[in-house]
This record gives sequence, structure tokens and C-alpha cells, in this order.
Amino acid sequence: MEIHQNQPTTPSKSSFFDTMLFKIFLIGFITILLLIPSALIQELVIERQNRQTEVIKEVTDKWSTDQEIAGPVLVLPYQQTVTTTEDGKTKAEQIKTNIYILPAQLNVLSDVSPELLHRGIYDAVVYNAKIKIQGNFPELELKKSGINTANIDWKNARMVFGLSDLKGLKNNPTIQILDKRLEAEPEFSGIKLFAKNLSINPELENLKLSQIPFQFELDLRGSTSLQFLHLGKNTHVQVKGNWGNPSFTGRYLPDSRAVTNSEFNAQWKLPAYNRPYPQQWIEQDAILSSLQKTEDKTTVKEDQNAIFGVKFIPAVDQYQQTLRTAKYSFLVILLSFIALLFTEILLKKKIHIIQYILVGAAMTVYYALLLAFSEQIGFDWAYSIASIATLLLISTFIYLLFKNIKPAAIFAAILAVFYTFIYTIVQLQDLSILVGSIGLFVIIAVIMYLSAKMDWFKN
Repeated sequence: MEIHQNQPTTPSKSSFFDTMLFKIFLIGFITILLLIPSALIQELVIERQNRQTEVIKEVTDKWSTDQEIAGPVLVLPYQQTVTTTEDGKTKAEQIKTNIYILPAQLNVLSDVSPELLHRGIYDAVVYNAKIKIQGNFPELELKKSGINTANIDWKNARMVFGLSDLKGLKNNPTIQILDKRLEAEPEFSGIKLFAKNLSINPELENLKLSQIPFQFELDLRGSTSLQFLHLGKNTHVQVKGNWGNPSFTGRYLPDSRAVTNSEFNAQWKLPAYNRPYPQQWIEQDAILSSLQKTEDKTTVKEDQNAIFGVKFIPAVDQYQQTLRTAKYSFLVILLSFIALLFTEILLKKKIHIIQYILVGAAMTVYYALLLAFSEQIGFDWAYSIASIATLLLISTFIYLLFKNIKPAAIFAAILAVFYTFIYTIVQLQDLSILVGSIGLFVIIAVIMYLSAKMDWFKN
């Protein structure tokens, strides 16, 4: 009779591909791989933002572009004697130049009424403005400049002021000098002080060296911004309007401002010390601002140290906020995968790697939903709808995986915290880095605490 001895069985060793380490590696790889669709969505946001810029430009070109008001400047044709020496011979030559005189006092009062023009899903900020300008030119300074009044062509003197887009004028401006009222006309005599010039012939034969007061009103349309050029020896500008989100631009900030949710009032008081121009000078063809054409656009070149004004920006730029939100996609997906991995370990129920991919896909599509809805109903509502829809989808998926309401509810709460945290960072401007850094520190501390409670070797 044969006796068979039972051989002891050796426990089979688990493959490396079944270990938790390999799964963590796969989760990290999937997270990095999901950066590709996230980057594509960010490119889509930028593309839609560029489309918005194009549409706004089309609308504002038909209405009127941003306006810059400059001047007025008094221009006196002048014959100047220039002495040159050549081959030991001295030769005197008479050349035609201009004497340019800036205002001694320049007061501007602007009442602006911005509004939104709609083109499809896009909005362009345009405005109507009533502007009152008054001031005076000083007496001609002769001693320092060596001006011979006999060489001044008083008959052809011009008073010139500039406007960025003449299309925005609703009527022909009339300038009052003393008791005379003269209608301004486009300047075609060769004076190139500003990009677009309007001028009058003030007939100064009888005034000559005396102070010259002036005043006029502009009723015009514009878009996006209203700016001014600091030309007065003392410049006082007041701009008020029914807009609750003004941005004060240029070289000078207002001396005083009052901004509410529905209106603003700002004042600038600028002395000559801040002005990059002399009070008067002699030059053949002075240019304070000019148009320069490039291949794709026309730009205005001027001394940026003399410009100031206000820009009317929409209260919310949904594309900028959507783009900032999408930049946090890697962080949200990674933290969600870590939370899902912890849930898997604690409940001792394995989740297939394909199911991780599905969760990551849902969290990536979230940003496409956010972009689509924000174009229609604004960023805040779009963020709420996209967050709630994604949260419900993923928590329901977790419930179906574990057949347990508790992990689904916990994961939904974690995801809600993540989305609330990102929304808070996006809304903040100056404190976003501080709040974001503190929040990430707290999140990492919680993850470290939970990981310390787990037996990683048993799993």
C-alpha cells in the first residue's frame, strides 16, 4: 500500500501589476494624460476670447472707437531767420515755421453715459458724452524765445484740437473766442499736431499779444475709454457717469474719486510740472500724436506721459475667469483621484483603472460646460450649474461602485469643497496667492494625516 505524503503549498506571489504602487503610478499617469484635453479647453477659451475681441471691434468701429481729446493748441505761422555758414560764407535764410502755444488754464467737464451694445452673445461698452471745455491762452512770451512779432502771420493763425475718431461727433463743434463763435472744421492745411485735427481761424489781428479765452462743447460718441492729453499749464478735468466699474488709466490717477455700484465721479488737477511739453515753442511741423499704420492695424503714437482718463470695462469677464479656473484642473483632478484612492483603501473594495479614467473625463468635461454656460448666462451661474452637475454625476457613479450612500456623500462633500475653494481663488485678485497657498497647505496636511492612519503594507 502506497502512502502519498502531502506536499506543503507555497502561497502564490502577487504580480507587481496588482500592487498598490503600480496603481498609484497608473493614476499619476492618467492625471498627467488628462492635461492634454485640459490644455485644449484652455485654447478654446482663448479662441472664444479672441472672437469676442473681434466682434467688439466690429461694433465699436461702426459706433465710434475710443476717444482721446487733446488741445486746443494755438498755432501761429512764423517766418524765422536761420543763419548757416558754408565754405566760410554766412548765409541768412527765411524759413516758414510755427509758434505753438499751449493753454494757461484748461478746464474739462465730462458727463458720460455708457451702455452695452449686444451682438449675439457678446457685449460691447459704448457711450455718449457731453464735454465742456474752457480755458485761455497766455500772452505771447517774446523775450526768452526771441520772437519778432513782425514775422508772425496773425491772419492765418489757427486754433487746433484733436479727437481720435471724428465719426463720433454728433454735431459740428463751435468754439467761442470772446464774442465770436466759429465753427470748427477738419484741418487740411498740413498741421499734424494730432491724429485727427479740427481747427478754426480765430482772426487774431486785433488781439495779438493779449490773453485769449476760449470755450466750446463736444457732443460725441465713443467706446471702451475716454482719455485726455495733459496740455494746460493748469489742467482740471472732471469725468462723471453712470458706470459702476471704471478703470482709471494713463500716467495720472485722479486726485479725488467716488465710485458706487451705479456711478462714478473723478477729478484730476494737474500742474505744468507733470506736463512733458513747454508752454510755447517754435517748430516747423510739431506732432503731439500721430497715426502709424502697420500691416494689421493702425495705432496712435504719442507721449504716454501725458495721457490719462477712464476705461469702461464690463463688470465680469467670463473668459478670463473661465481660463483661470481651467488652470487649476490638474490640481482638482489629482486631489479627487487621491480622495478616491483613499476611499478604495478604507472600504477595501478595488476600483478599476478604467473607472478612474471615467471620473477624470467627467471632471475635464466640466470645464467645457463652464465655458459654454458662461457665454450664455454669465460666469457665476455657469460655475454653479457645471459644479452641481459634475458633483451629482460623480457621486452617483461612486454610489453605484460601492453600493453605499456614505462614500458617495463623503466624496460629494470633498468635491464641493474643492470647487468652492477654486471659485474663491478665482474671485480674489490681490489675495488669491495667499488664500490659495493656505488652502493647499491645509489640504496637504489633511492628506498626510489620513495617509498616516492607513496600513499601506496590508493593502
